[in-house]
Amino acid sequence: MKGLVKRAVKTALFLQLAFQSCQVGAKSQHDGRTKLGSKIQHSPAVSVLKSLKGGVENTQQPVDPFTQRNNQEPDASAPQNSNAEPSIRLSAQAKPETKIFEESKTFAPLHFLKKVFPIEGPEVRKFAAMSVMMFAIIFVFTMTRDTKDTLIVTNCGAEAIAFLKVYGVVPAAAGFMIWYSTLTQHLSKRKCFYATIVPFFAWFGLFAFVAYPMRGVLHASAGKEAGLSYVVNLGRYWLFSLYYVVAEIWGSAGVPLLFWQTANEVTSIPQAKRFYPLFALVGNLAPIASGMTMKHVTRHRDGVDPEAAFEHSLKVLTGVMLAAGALVMYLYDYVHNLHELEQLKTLDPAPDLMTSTHSRDYPKVTPPARTADSKVYQQVTRPPPKKKKPKMGMAESFKFLLGSRYLGCLGAMVVSYGLSMEFTEIVWKAMVKKAYPDKSDYMNFMGNYSSYVGVSTLAMLVIGSKIVKTLGWQVGALTTPVMMGVLAFPFFSFLIFGDTAGSKKGLMLAVTIGTVQNIFSKATKYALFDPTKEMAYIPLDKESKSKGKAAIDVLGARLGKSGGALAQQFLVVIVGSILNAAPILGALFYAVIALWVGAVLRLSTMFAEKEAEKLAELAREEGGE
Repeated sequence: MKGLVKRAVKTALFLQLAFQSCQVGAKSQHDGRTKLGSKIQHSPAVSVLKSLKGGVENTQQPVDPFTQRNNQEPDASAPQNSNAEPSIRLSAQAKPETKIFEESKTFAPLHFLKKVFPIEGPEVRKFAAMSVMMFAIIFVFTMTRDTKDTLIVTNCGAEAIAFLKVYGVVPAAAGFMIWYSTLTQHLSKRKCFYATIVPFFAWFGLFAFVAYPMRGVLHASAGKEAGLSYVVNLGRYWLFSLYYVVAEIWGSAGVPLLFWQTANEVTSIPQAKRFYPLFALVGNLAPIASGMTMKHVTRHRDGVDPEAAFEHSLKVLTGVMLAAGALVMYLYDYVHNLHELEQLKTLDPAPDLMTSTHSRDYPKVTPPARTADSKVYQQVTRPPPKKKKPKMGMAESFKFLLGSRYLGCLGAMVVSYGLSMEFTEIVWKAMVKKAYPDKSDYMNFMGNYSSYVGVSTLAMLVIGSKIVKTLGWQVGALTTPVMMGVLAFPFFSFLIFGDTAGSKKGLMLAVTIGTVQNIFSKATKYALFDPTKEMAYIPLDKESKSKGKAAIDVLGARLGKSGGALAQQFLVVIVGSILNAAPILGALFYAVIALWVGAVLRLSTMFAEKEAEKLAELAREEGGE
């Protein structure tokens, strides 16, 4: 009976020690492992375990920890503190007990969670804010993309898209780049961001609540004329054409320019390797939410005029987009404030002492006054202003872009993606219009398509984050062109050898194959192409990031897409139809894929060199401090 009692007491004391080790285990990373050992050694439970060990050999009674604590005589030389725990010296017999707790510091579930979500505690707010910011931008982009396609395809025809991209989007993209370059030269970063984003949402709101209800007055006669060409249709429905152009520019300026430029400004290279793959994991929930929202808002209502129902749906969707735009602007300011506080903490140790989890181990420190002497405080705590580099004009920006092999390879990647997508997407949209000629059916299909893109992207992001982290930048950047090349093979094969003109089943099968190809092409683009492309900007200097990124992401993307549309225009004129041009389109597609792969291989070497130079420069700066 006595042996059972001793085992029970030992078990209870082991559990008490385990609980104490969990409490101080997290602090041991900052305070040192000796603090954990000292905490355990000074525990009454360890003292009782020692007595129990001796009791097994000497047949002594177990010692009550509370009796032992009360019976100890205080050390006259030690300072008296009624709240302090008694200090009990461990003999050599009890020392092996501490190994149990040293080995238990690594908790398997927490270790797994850190691998899946490698964001440190102080970084969670920044990561969450930027993820929501990306979510809102993609949410708006998805809605405007589906809306612009519906307006043009149902009113002007799918073939009009090729003309509109060449003669409308390209000039508008060039004008936007000139305007943005001018803003960067005359405004601060924050003012430039707001001056860029506000006009987009102002136009979306003006179109939905003012222009579209007055379309009957603003547009030309709605009657159809014989022999009316696609170009004339685009002129007749000029409001829809303008909406399409602005939405296309937003697609190039939203995530590629505004978000990623912000991300590159407030994240370091080590943070980027952990943040960027996960940004898309959270942000690409937006296509799912957008698709479901559009399906719900535009669902068919019996007994309601289709035009009135579409106008109401457009106003509701635009209201949601305006709310998302306001959220983006708020989060931009919030993220930059966090970044400034992080930089301030690295220079001012006082906030760290006051907010540390170990503040009880340090004396309280009162920060310097920031009211009357705020200017003096800023001069002491903030870094000295850097010398401003002379900003290049528009002509110099193009010369700089053309003279840089690094930016040239990045531009080739962006243009290649645009070309390869256009060689498949316009043909696919034309077939979708034939399969779903009704406006409501077309919108319903596009809503489903956007949701499928979001789900597929999430699945690819789980794999993509592992690819970049374990296999490196080069493999991550090569995955998108290789995946697109593999999936396009059955699509072009069916266009060349299948029957899509005289068979309804053949048309639906072609639509299905093209849909799968487009879904997974966009999924790999969002999951791997965008993060790896943006990582390549980080080692560049400020001028290259700003001017080079604007030129590549806006003009590069537009030239790629518009170049593909222009090529299809010429092919249709020569061979008569898109289906007859499928063999030529397939050959051009795989030529572009080969160019893309070559650009990635060349850029991979230069990226590794610049990253090493950047890390070496940071190491020298830290050593100088």
